[in-house]
Amino acid sequence: MHDVRTVKTPSMPRLAAASLAGTAIEFYDFFVYGTAAALILGPLFFPTFSPVAGTLAAFATFGVGFIARPLGSVLFGHIGDRRGRRPVLVASLLLTGASTVAVGCVPTYEAIGVAAPLLLLVLRFLQGLGLGGEWGGAVLLTVEHAPAGRRGLWSSFPQVGPALGFLLANGVVLGLSATLSEAQFAAWGWRVPFWAAGVLAVVGLWLRSSLTESPSFLQIDDHARVPLVEVLRDHWRLLLLTGGALAIGYAIFYAVTTWSLAYGTERLGVSRSVMLTCIMAAVVVKGALTPLVALLGDRYGRRPLCLAGCAAAALWMFPMVALLATGAPLPMFLGFLGAMLAFITMFAVIAAYLPELYEPRVRCTGAAVGYNLGGVLGGALTPIVATALAEQSGRVPWGVAAYLTAIALFSLGCFALLPETRPAPVVAAAEPASG
Repeated sequence: MHDVRTVKTPSMPRLAAASLAGTAIEFYDFFVYGTAAALILGPLFFPTFSPVAGTLAAFATFGVGFIARPLGSVLFGHIGDRRGRRPVLVASLLLTGASTVAVGCVPTYEAIGVAAPLLLLVLRFLQGLGLGGEWGGAVLLTVEHAPAGRRGLWSSFPQVGPALGFLLANGVVLGLSATLSEAQFAAWGWRVPFWAAGVLAVVGLWLRSSLTESPSFLQIDDHARVPLVEVLRDHWRLLLLTGGALAIGYAIFYAVTTWSLAYGTERLGVSRSVMLTCIMAAVVVKGALTPLVALLGDRYGRRPLCLAGCAAAALWMFPMVALLATGAPLPMFLGFLGAMLAFITMFAVIAAYLPELYEPRVRCTGAAVGYNLGGVLGGALTPIVATALAEQSGRVPWGVAAYLTAIALFSLGCFALLPETRPAPVVAAAEPASG
């Protein structure tokens, strides 16, 4: 056994800050593509399509990233369970950053024809592959260093990263939209956020260079030879339930941040700046509340909050769509805010909940694959399905609300079948020295 007493444990604030910064950077890379897909990629890379078909095609390339994420979680989960959590953080950040910069360099359809959307597809796949590994590495390194009674709180900081990444990505786009003409934005302005990913990746690598390995990993005597095989053999039911449970979180987030952006600008005629401001304001509140909700998870348990969040989502989807259809800034913001509050009630505690469900030897693979499987079920198809349903609707796209409500009820059923983990009785039996 490795002697963990020789390992210097970093302070939790420093560790949480490094994890948060890394997830913020990687999700910036991922989200900036979603924003570009909603606003500009359709006419540039699918100019022979109608406007709606072009948006659908751009969202299809967006969805490829979600399909790649479980594959990335398998690849990097294997590394994390075999070689350690820390190497995952470096490799995933490098892959996501490089592929994002490359997206900003791809010539348009007008320049190279069908090779342009094909290149987008490949690079989006690589983005998803890197992000699939990022979450597991960042969360596990934080969770496995944290004291048992505060796992929810400390593991919530990497969960703030997606909100910061989204705000950074959309803030850059909003700034460019305000300072450039439509022609300038279409010609070169949309590429700037992708190029900025290179600078952010360097910053993230510097922040993570001094992190130490997880004590739970160092205590493992017998590493799993093929972690995925063990997870599929021994924990397949848990894997499917966690993927299904998390589907509504992804569906909500991308319905608000990606589909509604396209719907508001294209169907309702709302300006890009107004839509981005309404969405970003809701995401700011969500990010700020994440640690506070996580504290409730440490006190009252993970599962009750997840069930409450799912129930709130099921009740709020019809009001959200009705408020969106007004096209007025305040009602739209309130609709988005309600959805984000339901989302964060679940996802603030997920970073502690999923790792606690798996034993340390397969934890990186199990937690990451389950998390990203939810992304495929809830995130990959939502912008595409919602766009298609809205096209068949009147001014108020009730079909989108029905679709999201159905996913919320499905996820509610999955959460109901999962066990509570606080104070992590399974983990306590497997790794008495970790918390």
